[in-house]
Amino acid sequence: FPERPGALFNFLNRLGGHWNISMFHYRNHGAAHGRVLAALQVPEDEQHALSAALDEIGYPYWDETENPAYQLFLG
Repeated sequence: FPERPGALFNFLNRLGGHWNISMFHYRNHGAAHGRVLAALQVPEDEQHALSAALDEIGYPYWDETENPAYQLFLG
């Protein structure tokens, strides 16, 4: 997330309450951007809509669903 006023509001507002945010962790060490780990519960048939919403927000992101650590601990 960019370290600026309204960044979190922008993220939450653009998602529009369509999906459940089941986990959210933010960490910043004085940089211009903070690192966020967000877990969202999204039905399979709405994955494309989530990707479109995240692209519209414009913050860099990547899907960790196939990450072995996710599979081991949360999957």
